Amino acid sequence: MLHCGKKHICALVACILTFASILICSWKDLQLQNNITRKILPQATTTSPAGQLCRGKPAQNIITALKDNRTFIISPYFDDRESKVTRVIAIVHHEDVKQLYCWFCCQPDGKIYVSKAKIDVHSDRFGFPYGAADIVCLEPENCDPTYVSIHQSPQGNIDQLPRFEIKNRKAETFSVDFTVCISAMFGNYNNVLQFIQSVEMYKILGVQKVVIYKNNCSHLMEKVLKFYIEEGTVEVIPWPINSHLKVSSKWHFSMDEKDIGYYGQITALNDCIYRNMQRSKFVVLNDADEIILPLKHPDWKTMMSSLQEQNPGTGIFLFENHIFPETVSTHVFNISSWNTVPGVNILQHIHREPDRKEVYNPRKMIIDPRKVIQTSVHSVLRAYGNSVNVPMDVALIYHCRVPLQGNLPRESLIRDTTLWRYNLSLIMNVNKVLYQTVL
Repeated sequence: MLHCGKKHICALVACILTFASILICSWKDLQLQNNITRKILPQATTTSPAGQLCRGKPAQNIITALKDNRTFIISPYFDDRESKVTRVIAIVHHEDVKQLYCWFCCQPDGKIYVSKAKIDVHSDRFGFPYGAADIVCLEPENCDPTYVSIHQSPQGNIDQLPRFEIKNRKAETFSVDFTVCISAMFGNYNNVLQFIQSVEMYKILGVQKVVIYKNNCSHLMEKVLKFYIEEGTVEVIPWPINSHLKVSSKWHFSMDEKDIGYYGQITALNDCIYRNMQRSKFVVLNDADEIILPLKHPDWKTMMSSLQEQNPGTGIFLFENHIFPETVSTHVFNISSWNTVPGVNILQHIHREPDRKEVYNPRKMIIDPRKVIQTSVHSVLRAYGNSVNVPMDVALIYHCRVPLQGNLPRESLIRDTTLWRYNLSLIMNVNKVLYQTVL
C-alpha cells in the first residue's frame, strides 16, 4: 500500500510540474503577443558620442534587405498622431512575412527594448506579390528611441542586425511650403527638356523642393540633376529596387508578372510623405511630365489658401488629369537652341484630349502630409483629414505624353493655352539652366 501511495504522489508531482511549465510558457508567449515591451541586452555606459552606444550595423542604403529576403526596410519614422509608435516604411511579401519585431535602442544608456510589430500591407498592391507596408511598433514608455532594428525574432544578436535612425523624432518648423515627390525615375530617363521645363514651372508656381527617387537616367540627365542639387532645388534619393526584386514598369500584375509594380512607386511615395512631414507645409504627388496648372490663381500658394478656406478640415486635394498629346504640336515657341536638347517642348503642346464619358480621369494630389497615414498613386488610402476633388475650373493637371486617344483628329482636341500665361518667365528660366548644363 505504501509503495502504491508513493507512485501516486510521484505522478501527482510530475503532473503539477508539467502544468506549471505550460503556464509559464503560455505567460511568456502572452507577454510577447500583447506587445508588452521588455528590456534585454543592457549595454555598458561609456563616454562615447551619442548614437555610438547603439549597437548593430548602421544601414548604408535606402533599401535594406533583411535576412529573410522577403522584407526590405526603407526608413523608420516617429509617429505620435495616435500613440507613440515607430512607423517603418517597407516592402514585404504579402503572404510570406508573418512576424517581425522592433529592437529599439534608447539613449543615453544604449539599452535595447524589443516590441512585436504590426505588419500593415497597403491595400493597393495591384496583384503583385510584394507591396508597400507599414511595420508599426509601440515605443517603450520611458524612452525616446533613437535607433531601431527589425528582426524576425525577439531573440538574437543585436550586433548582427542593421540599425536604422528613427527620423522625425524632433518637431521642426516648416522650411518650405511645397515639396514635389517624383517616383520613380527609371528606364534610362532622358526627357531632359521637359524635365527642366517641369521643374522651372514648379518653381514659378511656388515649389522650393523636388524629391526624386532615381533608379537610373541618362548621363545628360545626371548633369541636370547635379545642377539642381547644387542649386538646392532637387534632392535625389537612390532607388535601386531592381537590385532586390524583379520589377515591372506596369501598374498591374496581369500586365507583367514580376515581384512588384512600377518600380515600387507606391512605397517611394509613402516614404516621401513621411520624409517631408515636418519640413514641408504641403507635399505634391505627381510625375515629372505632370504640372498642376491653376486657372483662377497665379500660383499654388494663393490657390491652396483659397481651397483650404473653402474646405476646412480637408487634408487631401485631388486634381483631374488631362492629356496634352505630344504628337499634336504648334509651331509657336519653336526655340532653335532647344531643338538640340532631347525631350519634349511642352510650350508647343496646347491641345488636350476631350473627356470620355465611360472613362474616369485619374487624379494626382496636393496633400497636408501630417493628415496622411497611407497613400496610393491616385488617392489616399488612410488619412485624418477629408478629401476633396478640385473642380476643373480651379485647376487641372497638364499631362504632356503619348496620346490615349490617338485616333482623334486635331479638330476634336480642345485648345488650352493656360500654360502660355507663364511663357516669359519659363523661357528665361529654362534658358538659364540649359546654358549652364546642356548647351
